[in-house]
Parts: sequence; C-alpha cells; structure tokens
Amino acid sequence: MRAMNFQKILVPVGAIVLLGLAWRSGGWGGVALAGGAIVMFLLLHFHRAMQVLKRAADRPIGYVASAVMLNAKLKQGVTLMHVIAMTRALGELRSPKDEQPELYRWTDTGGSYVDAVFNGGKLQSWTLTRPEAAPDDPPSSEDGKAG
Repeated sequence: MRAMNFQKILVPVGAIVLLGLAWRSGGWGGVALAGGAIVMFLLLHFHRAMQVLKRAADRPIGYVASAVMLNAKLKQGVTLMHVIAMTRALGELRSPKDEQPELYRWTDTGGSYVDAVFNGGKLQSWTLTRPEAAPDDPPSSEDGKAG
C-alpha cells in the first residue's frame, strides 16, 4: 500500500517539476511543449485502457481460453489491467466489492481455473486449480500394446 501512495504523489510532482524545468529553459514555449507531452502521455494510457476494456467487453466474465497458460504467464506485481489484457476478459470478482485484497477468478472450458489475489491493483498471488478426473472413467482399450 505504501508504494501505491508513493506513486500517487510522485507522478504529479514529476509533472510539476518537468513543467518548472520547461519554464526555466524555454519560457511559455517550453511549458507548452512539456504540457503537450504530458497530455499525450495521458491520452496514450487512456486509449490503451479503453482498448483493453473494449476487447474484454465482448467476452464472458471470468472466461479464459486456457487457465494453465494463464497460470504460466502470470507474474507477481503486474496490474489488473495487464491481466485483463492477457485474458481478454474481465475476471469474476469473488471477494466482497470494494474490499482489499480483491480475488478474481478466470475459468476455462475444461473446468480449470485461476484464482488471482490483487492488492491495490497489483497481483500478489495466484493459484491454479484443475478438476480431478472422474474415478469411474474406464481405461482405454487401446493402450498401445500389440495383442
């Protein structure tokens, strides 16, 4: 949680420092250039977020093509937006709304699922659960042995 608060303060302070340096070196022209760069940066991030959410809107909530592949690709510290971009689907919220940490689940057609825990929007941990094979499944008669 500390890192999250630090980032919330550092980014605006960095933008103000950039604008101050631009004023000092180029006057109003420098401020306009730096301001334009900051606005462009914000627009690019906003556009990426909208594209990710637009792709995810077309898929069922909590669905992923392969839970095993998702499990292999996840890394601690990635953002929820990054995971949504990887899965192209919103996760199924399994924890109480607006409560930290948040637990999301992505399930594939085979019944395997990944439960991911996010704290402050960053991935903390995840677990892959695969369905157990039914015990009454008979073994295949074609076991590769010549008879």
